[in-house]
Amino acid sequence: MDDRPLIDIAEYEDARPVHASNFTRSGHDFYPTPAWVTEALLDNVPLRGPVWEPCCGGGAMVRPIERRGYRVEATDIADHGFGQSGIDFMACGSVPAGCQSIVTNPPYGDGTVERGATKSALKLLSFVDHAIRLTEQNDGQLALLVRYTWIAGKRASTLISAGPLDRVLVLTRRICWFDLGPATKQGQHHHCWLFFDAQRDRAKPPEIVFV
Repeated sequence: MDDRPLIDIAEYEDARPVHASNFTRSGHDFYPTPAWVTEALLDNVPLRGPVWEPCCGGGAMVRPIERRGYRVEATDIADHGFGQSGIDFMACGSVPAGCQSIVTNPPYGDGTVERGATKSALKLLSFVDHAIRLTEQNDGQLALLVRYTWIAGKRASTLISAGPLDRVLVLTRRICWFDLGPATKQGQHHHCWLFFDAQRDRAKPPEIVFV
């Protein structure tokens, strides 16, 4: 396998964040994913298990996957009281033994609370690049939850197109990340699942599906 990145990440070290908001960011971008978001993925793609969730947080994404009968390897760099903590996805040179799919909501890193942290655009590009290369190395599958507008950017589209992209699942319902009780408002952004499959027929173009 070629260990070179799919794109030259260093070329974009001055890129600005595309996910900035007025909210104070949670450490390690810990935002539990509502169950319906994961279920939308599972309703539309056949995963090959077992599954690795490398940013498992408190298990919000793991539980819906397990309910579908998959065994899930849950890890996270931080300790949220679930799964195996202290596992840095970016430092992993391979997937856990036996795992055939990676499913996660990658950390965007916009305005992180950690002083001097890597800029969000670079952080997300690096994460996706690493995830795609691990997937191709394992001849496996990869599902990443990202903002729909992000995939239209030049840098992101170059990276995504270089991998075995099989399907884009566009969520027509917006995700609400914050429960503020009666003050809770509709989410501001549309998201999508990027689904890669190293075993796909690369002669066929990727599909876009609205769910």
